[in-house]
Amino acid sequence: MSANEAAVNAATAIPRDAAGREPVLRATNLDAGYLPGINILNGCSIDVFPGELIGIIGPNGAGKSTLLKALFGLVKIRGGNVTLHGEDITGLKANKLVQMGVGYVPQNNNVFPSLTIEENLQMGLFLRPKLLKERLAAIFEIFPLLTDRSDQRAGSLSGGERQSVAMARALMMDPSVLLLDEPSAGLSPVRQDETFLRTRRINKTGVSIVMVEQNARRCLQICDRGYVLDQGTDAYTGTGRELADDPKVIELYLGTLAKDVEDGK
Repeated sequence: MSANEAAVNAATAIPRDAAGREPVLRATNLDAGYLPGINILNGCSIDVFPGELIGIIGPNGAGKSTLLKALFGLVKIRGGNVTLHGEDITGLKANKLVQMGVGYVPQNNNVFPSLTIEENLQMGLFLRPKLLKERLAAIFEIFPLLTDRSDQRAGSLSGGERQSVAMARALMMDPSVLLLDEPSAGLSPVRQDETFLRTRRINKTGVSIVMVEQNARRCLQICDRGYVLDQGTDAYTGTGRELADDPKVIELYLGTLAKDVEDGK
């Protein structure tokens, strides 16, 4: 085997985690964007192993939300590919991905305000209505505060409560992968803490999570691994602690936030 062939094989080899498992979700060299000829993602790659909580951080405009939308079929992928459990899902539409076990919670407009909480949850299970009773019981165990308010209209809820409903609806189909776009955006510090704790609790049930977050400090505290995006590509990757301690990451992206992580703030 030539040196070039060895390099190509190494670059395309499917990675494995410490337990020898392949990624449940993998994006390789993604190019994607909204306007013709203009890419937001430029060769972005991530791996998500079973049961992992992956944090995506980086400066504004780095392509974080675009990455989630590309993974969920909401932005056209112009280059690279995405696999789910080893199956190529590049370019599949969102409704198909939901059936295959991918959930997505956008940052804005993530509930049906005129519907009740329970009706919102029912919308999340429209493909499998026979499982409604079973899934509602499982969801209310994770979100107990929604149980006694199931008849309340989602439009009357606070921002944090709406976020809970949106996450709960995405979980109704019992996804293997959950994509969260800025789950703490616009919430009070207390509600942010609750959201991060709930995210970790959901992850502990076995759901792999990819979470885009502007709150880099908290994201690095709870994620198993993280990716720092810059100009549409994965500039740095490592565990939350590794990224928080990386001098280059600190200098370019974290600043004093890294010290807050170190101090446990």
